[in-house]
Amino acid sequence: MIRVENLSYGFPAKDLYNDISFNLETGQHCALIGSNGTGKSTLVDMLIHPDKYLYDGKIIRDENCRIGYASQFSVRDKSRECTVFEFLSERFLANQKEIAAVCEEMAVAEDVEALFERYQELLDINEAMDGDNYESNIRKQLGVAQMSDLEETMLSQISGGEYKLLQIMREMLLSPNLLVLDEPDVFLDFANLNSLCQLINQYKGTLLVVTHNRYLLNHCFNKILHLENGDIQEFDGNYTEYGCSIFREKLKLRIQNIEEQEEIARTERMVEILRKRASDMVNPEIGKAVNAKQSQLDRLLARQIKAPFIEVREPEIVLPDVSVEPEGTVLKITDYQVEFDKDLLQNVNFELHAGEKVAIVGANGTGKTTLIRDILKNDNPSIHIDENIRYACLSQLQGESVDEDKTVYQVMQDHGFGSKGSIKEYLAKYCLEADVVDQEVGQLSGGEQNLLQLAMIAESGAELLILDEPTSHLDIYGQTALENAVADYKGTILMVSHDFYLVANCADYVLLVEDNTVRRMRTRNFRRMVYDKYFDSKYLETDRRRQELEALITAAFKGDDFAAVEKLCSDLETIDRF
Repeated sequence: MIRVENLSYGFPAKDLYNDISFNLETGQHCALIGSNGTGKSTLVDMLIHPDKYLYDGKIIRDENCRIGYASQFSVRDKSRECTVFEFLSERFLANQKEIAAVCEEMAVAEDVEALFERYQELLDINEAMDGDNYESNIRKQLGVAQMSDLEETMLSQISGGEYKLLQIMREMLLSPNLLVLDEPDVFLDFANLNSLCQLINQYKGTLLVVTHNRYLLNHCFNKILHLENGDIQEFDGNYTEYGCSIFREKLKLRIQNIEEQEEIARTERMVEILRKRASDMVNPEIGKAVNAKQSQLDRLLARQIKAPFIEVREPEIVLPDVSVEPEGTVLKITDYQVEFDKDLLQNVNFELHAGEKVAIVGANGTGKTTLIRDILKNDNPSIHIDENIRYACLSQLQGESVDEDKTVYQVMQDHGFGSKGSIKEYLAKYCLEADVVDQEVGQLSGGEQNLLQLAMIAESGAELLILDEPTSHLDIYGQTALENAVADYKGTILMVSHDFYLVANCADYVLLVEDNTVRRMRTRNFRRMVYDKYFDSKYLETDRRRQELEALITAAFKGDDFAAVEKLCSDLETIDRF
């Protein structure tokens, strides 16, 4: 299908890939994972448009390889007047229309050779995407995604999450040789995430999916490509098996590394002794021995373990260091209502008390972000924020809170940060490398932009944080680091999230948006609702246990308690796989 051989590519200030090689075979469902900013989206674009890039190595594709693509940054044109079914039919109808036009030309043309070649090409495309049966195929796909009832709904009336699924469906229906999905799960609610999982699993073609979503990783893929620190690692198997193998490999390498360091230390001491002897007496044999030992030391240093997939980048996310007594009302919403997308959110009433951590949860398109925007504007008579409270925001629409045309350095200076050197040192804690300081914010990856927002919030001194989809685009290490930071924060948090783990592990209670209003729900009841309506409860409980074991393994590694690591790895491998 696609073979990449010894690929190297980068920018003047940063190398992205260093001599990487991998294969994508027909029928594989492959997840492309890696830390934020490692170049996953760039690699995907290189596979689709290799002629746009100057690189070393080879990207080899089958001659007639057709590639489909669904972007993470899809924007819907709400002015379009068509139904969902018409939207999914467009490319089939366009191909049929072109076939008819070529036939008309051939009927009157004197030289039909070129026209016949085009005609045959269009017929081949129609056959490849099963164009004669497109109507029934569309209805089947809508059924898989549990969206059959939307067939005649106008495109302008569906939610953003539903539109994202339709884009993916539209590409799947065309039956490309390779379908590439770049973070297809971002911002999807639980129902749409479940539908996406079903669409991926029923798809018979080859898939390459960039994702950080743990649920998809555990359910949808039989191959893992892990991009980290300029290198790539292939693993044939599912994500759970890959995680276990990584810990086993890390244990082996850590033990080997300790042995190497001991050998290096012994050799360094011997070189030092020999050098001292050589300086005390003139003896050619001692000089030869010094050179020999130095060469041995150089070889030891050169072959030290370099494990880009073992020591992954984990950001040190912290939230403002505040001390707020758990009393008093920080935010009060009284009889709030708003119209959005021709729907109405009404009779919204709740209070947020100091020290509480609350999650707003609801289906795509129910008005959560509209509510958050109105809270931030703070000019609605139904909304009252304590005037003595400092608050800060992380926006899912990143251009709203940070000027994407400015460099990171300019943005950080605008927020009161100092010299370029101190900014680089500070951002390094968030796994934002030194070269990003001179880049425009809009050039950063989605995850890097989120980390930048979090880095600025950390120094804001805010006692109230309003977080809109804070884990979107973050890699798994960033998601875990943010979860820990939220748990440690002493202030008040109001967050909109579709991240089950963040909500279940960090929220004191949930504000559920449904039936055009908001009602309060205990976190335990929220978990039960998610289990009953969307996901298998056994899976979620098992995955939570898996995360706990992974955290214990990480802690054991930090303490060099290798016996504990061995025991915990065995425990991890015995957990039921899904």
